[in-house]
Amino acid sequence: MTAATHSSLFPQVPESADAVLDGLDPEQREVATALHGPVCVLAGAGTGKTRAITHRIAYGVRAGILQPATVLAVTFTNRAAGEMRGRLRQLGAGGVQARTFHSAALRQLQYFWPKAVGGDLPRLLERKVQLVAEASARCRIRLDRNELRDVTSEIEWAKVTQTVPADYPAAVAKSNRDAPRDPAEISQIYGMYEQLKRDRSVIDFEDVLLLTVGILQDRHDIADQIRRQYHHFVVDEYQDVSPLQQRMLDLWLGDRDSLCVVGDASQTIYSFTGATPDHLLNFRTRHPGATVVKLVRDYRSTPQVVHLANGLLSQAHGRAAEHRLELISQRAAGPDPAYTEYADEPAEAEGTARRIRDLIAAGVPAGEIAVLYRINAQSEVYEQALADAGVPYQLRGAERFFERQEVREAGVALRGAARAGGNDSLLDDAGDLPSQVRAVLSTKGWTTEPPAGSGAVRDRWESLAALVRLAEDYVRVKPDASLGDLVAELDERAAAQHAPTVQGVTLASLHSAKGLEWDAVFLVGLTEGMMPITYAKTDEQVEEERRLLYVGVTRARLHLTLSWALSRSPGGRASRRPTRFLNGMRPGSVSPGAGAAGGAGGIERGSAGRRKRRGPVLCRVCGKTLTDAGEMKLTRCEDCPSDMDEALYERLREWRSDQAKELGQPAYCVFTDKTLMAIAETVPGSDGELAQIAGVGGRKLERFGADVLTICAGQEVEGADEED
Repeated sequence: MTAATHSSLFPQVPESADAVLDGLDPEQREVATALHGPVCVLAGAGTGKTRAITHRIAYGVRAGILQPATVLAVTFTNRAAGEMRGRLRQLGAGGVQARTFHSAALRQLQYFWPKAVGGDLPRLLERKVQLVAEASARCRIRLDRNELRDVTSEIEWAKVTQTVPADYPAAVAKSNRDAPRDPAEISQIYGMYEQLKRDRSVIDFEDVLLLTVGILQDRHDIADQIRRQYHHFVVDEYQDVSPLQQRMLDLWLGDRDSLCVVGDASQTIYSFTGATPDHLLNFRTRHPGATVVKLVRDYRSTPQVVHLANGLLSQAHGRAAEHRLELISQRAAGPDPAYTEYADEPAEAEGTARRIRDLIAAGVPAGEIAVLYRINAQSEVYEQALADAGVPYQLRGAERFFERQEVREAGVALRGAARAGGNDSLLDDAGDLPSQVRAVLSTKGWTTEPPAGSGAVRDRWESLAALVRLAEDYVRVKPDASLGDLVAELDERAAAQHAPTVQGVTLASLHSAKGLEWDAVFLVGLTEGMMPITYAKTDEQVEEERRLLYVGVTRARLHLTLSWALSRSPGGRASRRPTRFLNGMRPGSVSPGAGAAGGAGGIERGSAGRRKRRGPVLCRVCGKTLTDAGEMKLTRCEDCPSDMDEALYERLREWRSDQAKELGQPAYCVFTDKTLMAIAETVPGSDGELAQIAGVGGRKLERFGADVLTICAGQEVEGADEED
């Protein structure tokens, strides 16, 4: 798991301002040198946006145009802010502030609170769930654990959209948002939650932004003081800003326009938190004289992966789709994306684990492989399959690297050994820096060979092994470095949240994979109902699901596998369908509104039984050649006598109705009336006989054949009344 560009871990600091521009492509260079006025960078996935904006800041600092202390760069995660600080330090611009919105606001709030309000800043509430639970209890509203989490998220959404409790029901209706409970009940809980916070003098993370905005609006002297401090602003991932964050940014800026924003509307995947791409899409309207630069050269992915990514967006609708960027791969050709259909979810997980094991055997590091799914609940079957295959893995979203207990303990041991120097007997036989690190960490559980299997012991070893690898990389750049130098470097990295790679296959949700990349990516569980997710009902929600899949595709550098399972468990009804988003791209599928399949290469099972009709179709009663499509399905003239089993026909219609409801499709998408009549007339007794009926292709035979033959045999379909 690495950041979005390839570079040495310890590059040399550029010698001059002009040297900062070396290696940038023409568009990145244009970004880096556009230092005056508003600038909007529309940056596609893998196009080096972080490289462009960090070089822009560094060039301005090194050229003397920007003073480091007057620049504030804001982004959305501690990891991204840490990466930005690390890159700026490597470029010789270490004094620039790079923070998250919340971190920057909290710092200002802590400083100005005594002056603006007086007294100490109220205590920050780390977890609001417990207080929300108390608020719901006081309102006499019972919430289970999942409902409690959902209501807490609703309160967070309301606050970042600047919606007060009384206005929450109207705001939900206006935004077509699906509330997890009656909006009136959530409004009541929200109001009580706010009252409890006031009574106990605590604030939550959203209050940090709200209070900062309030102070900046009411106290012009404080706003002016901040504006004297910060003259130039850079906002990363601008498509994800909320109305509240935009309001704070406006107050920071005042009437100035020294602002650079970077974003991609096609990667807007957090609207459920209040994020909106409107601020990015409206930037030129708000700033008519803005410089707009588009980054479309994709340095991350092969042409094959980029082709699929572009294909996904070519079918998109809505305002964000109108501003999509057509990526152009800058890499050599690679393998085609693979499409794989499995009978059930365990088979999909086992097949994925086998492919991962083969990739590792072929030389792909485990840390450069990821399995991405729509929801976290899908991870368990992949954890089990990888463990059974002997493949190490890590769950994305665990503790930060430098906060892990074993890493903290290793840091203490390395710091002690550095202070002791030659007096530490552990280092007697260790000649170089990596040997010294191995010797020290051997007392904490590091060994030359990893422990068998997975679990806590293996996780601990992987963390220590990452420190050993970092020492090996460090000494290649600084051959004369001491153990003390390495400890200082680790301290700086800890401050910047710049974690080295831990070797293990990453299991992550598509949302948590944003901003990351791997050599090989497996996108799993790509069925209707999961992608798009069942609760995505409006056009806007479905389009966000498409963008989420686009983000998943663009995480892959070289190998990309997309898979789905036709049923949840072995022996289950094979009623699932692959996601509509791949129509026209996976082999054997048809593009919406098109007549031919798109895409090349890959694998898809289940299409082998497709029958081609040869020669004329004759009426089985009078022998006349049939030309009408309906008569050809019945294999008889409309006027010829029918020997249809009426009772069988009605049972087939009832079964078809149930199937259509389950699939969320019109009944004719299962089988047309004519096809059901043909089945009821011929009463097939085998797959071969059923396959001869027009309208029963190989795919429908595989999906529905067993049920139809069971009904034709006069038996009940097993599990017909059970949930699939």
